Amino acid sequence: MLSRYTLWGRRRGFRRKEDRQKGGYVDRYSAKLLLFLTLILGLNILDVIFTMMILHLGGIEVNPIVEAVIGCFGDRFWLWKFGIVSFNVVILCIHSKFKTVKLAILAVTLVYMAVVIYQIFLLSGHPISPFPK
Repeated sequence: MLSRYTLWGRRRGFRRKEDRQKGGYVDRYSAKLLLFLTLILGLNILDVIFTMMILHLGGIEVNPIVEAVIGCFGDRFWLWKFGIVSFNVVILCIHSKFKTVKLAILAVTLVYMAVVIYQIFLLSGHPISPFPK
């Protein structure tokens, strides 16, 4: 997983078909992976900014874990959230050659996109609720 070749190695993929299907660890990662992981971090930052805006406008946090962290740290909850997400992005990067992790990266990106789009609608004055009245 981590070795002396992590920063200076040449291995980007696997030569054998069974190794590609099984997955494993490489020394270097693709630009596409960098794009997705950077997108996750960027969407995380937008999520924090929009969450703070919504809270200041009188909204509530629906995620009970984040709500508890906001209760403990106040407006500095973003440090905790950014740290947790960044750590997990590194873990996803290291394990990115496994098929299930590739799907997880795509799923996390899509979920974050949906959350940010929902927050944009809330901030634009369209009260969209996931619960019917």
